[in-house]
Amino acid sequence: MFSTKLKKPILFLCLAFSLNALPAIGEETSSLTIRGFGTLGVARSSSADAEFIRDLSQPNGIKDGEWSGRIDSVLGIQANWQLNPEWEVVAQAVSRYQYDGSRGPQLDLAFLKWVPNDRLSLRAGHISSDLMMLADSRLIGYSYLTVRPSIDFFSTLFFSSFDGVDGTYTAPLGKGLIRSKIFIGTVQEKAIGAPGVWDTSDSGLSGFVADYFVGQWQFRASATDIRFSNNLNFNALTQPLYAIAGLTGITTASVAADALTAKDTNTRYYTLGTVYDNGPLQIQAALNAIDHETATFQNSVAGYVLGSYRMNTITPFAGISRAKSTYKDYAPGLPDTPLFAPLNQAYQTLMNASGTNQTTYTLGARWDARPNIAFKLQGDAVRGGSDSQFPYASANTDPNWNGQTNVISITMDFIF
Repeated sequence: MFSTKLKKPILFLCLAFSLNALPAIGEETSSLTIRGFGTLGVARSSSADAEFIRDLSQPNGIKDGEWSGRIDSVLGIQANWQLNPEWEVVAQAVSRYQYDGSRGPQLDLAFLKWVPNDRLSLRAGHISSDLMMLADSRLIGYSYLTVRPSIDFFSTLFFSSFDGVDGTYTAPLGKGLIRSKIFIGTVQEKAIGAPGVWDTSDSGLSGFVADYFVGQWQFRASATDIRFSNNLNFNALTQPLYAIAGLTGITTASVAADALTAKDTNTRYYTLGTVYDNGPLQIQAALNAIDHETATFQNSVAGYVLGSYRMNTITPFAGISRAKSTYKDYAPGLPDTPLFAPLNQAYQTLMNASGTNQTTYTLGARWDARPNIAFKLQGDAVRGGSDSQFPYASANTDPNWNGQTNVISITMDFIF
């Protein structure tokens, strides 16, 4: 059960969070339980040049000092059918802001779980992803401390679930406990940007997660590989480059076009993280590295540190996060003449669009007003350079944006 004192930091970091912890509607001994969660939130950004988004699944964000409930509001419901002590069926539907601008409920989870003993757990179906720390619970605002998981750390991740299987094994190790998980399957998500919708359906996914718990510490390491099944729609740029290469023999034009291929390329995610819990004091820290074979996205590293101190039902928190990408040096190599200059410029703009170079300072507080309701107030000062264009709603970002904005957020998170 949840506590207003948030004694378990793993509720909002590292562990594969499950709604099994939520209070059930009806008798505890019932084979069927219904649970729900939600977030009602508003936020505003001070910049008129870029739309602040929660992650890349959102087509539009917040900007220019206007309050909006678009990016953080979520409503979900989950059914758990306990067939017997070993077998369980889980289904979860979530309404949230999606790539096409709609909020229609979608089936976010639908899996069969087998727990033959205290150490082993197996799941099959449409299951939550563990690509990064907290990734499988980031829609459940009540389960973590801040208004939203760190934008610098999580926003490039728009995969919340996948079709496949995973297996978790837990065993003693030294003075602590190790829990390891492997998973394999396919993702079925869509994202949107300047070139339109990117459909990643049937992209292969595999990886592992290892958690180690000892004393007041928890440590996590994970690695995930995704092999994309489809390209982004860059035909308006790549087709002229191929045509020019064929007509003029300028091979750098075709090489530059080839570099934008995403289909059958791999992206790899690596993360390290830790949580320290000593009474009311809690400290979280994490690092990630993302490596893209396609030149469409720059490789990046990111990290954050978040500290909090619980005082009865009030938990102030402060944090800092940082994200930095590495520019990929591709260019069409065409003469800078009036005929070719627009193509050179369009390609350069695309290469810059995935650049990240920013630091975010976070300050806020969480108030657990009731055992199942929490209010949060948070301020984020984003301080980036002019080369920091990502991750924002790219179709609506001014190329001359200076990379800086201030975001104020207020939310009410609840479970039922």
